[in-house]
Amino acid sequence: METMSKLKVNGFRTEDITETVNAIQANPEIAKFKFRTRNKWVTGGHNRATVKDFYGGCQEDTSRKKAWVFDNGEPPILLGNNEGANPVEYLLSALSGCMTTTMALHAAARGIEIESIESRFEGDLDVQGFLGLNDQVRNGYQHIRVIFDIKDDLSESQKEELIAFTKMSPVFDVVTNGTHVDVHLAT
Repeated sequence: METMSKLKVNGFRTEDITETVNAIQANPEIAKFKFRTRNKWVTGGHNRATVKDFYGGCQEDTSRKKAWVFDNGEPPILLGNNEGANPVEYLLSALSGCMTTTMALHAAARGIEIESIESRFEGDLDVQGFLGLNDQVRNGYQHIRVIFDIKDDLSESQKEELIAFTKMSPVFDVVTNGTHVDVHLAT
């Protein structure tokens, strides 16, 4: 049997979870992060985002030796050439990743082991808003549906508890509550 310092639940070391929570309770400044991305337009609907550096734990993080690169594109029906997923698909991907990780982490912190988690995310978007054709149509998603399939020997109420954890996801919060965004020209 693993010792407590080596015990992993859902891929997380329980000792790491405890140490992180204790450190943040002792110094809340540790919890403040600044994430960054850079983007460069290529042509048409194609642009490229890079993600590397961020601030967290009271310091600049240098753990990433290479930047993550994301090509954003559009399908031909939206005037692109499929250079990559389109940005609203990346938003669904970010939402799915964050909600899933949030569920697995909170379950691990409570000692709940999960065999597998699969999900489906689907969003409805009417491009009339984005194209400025109808000011009664919102520019972004009108509705997002999320369906989780949790495999494990858990009761329905335990699975509902796991689903409730997903609403603690930072991306879920941004999508459901909105976030103020400042837009400026470079000087």
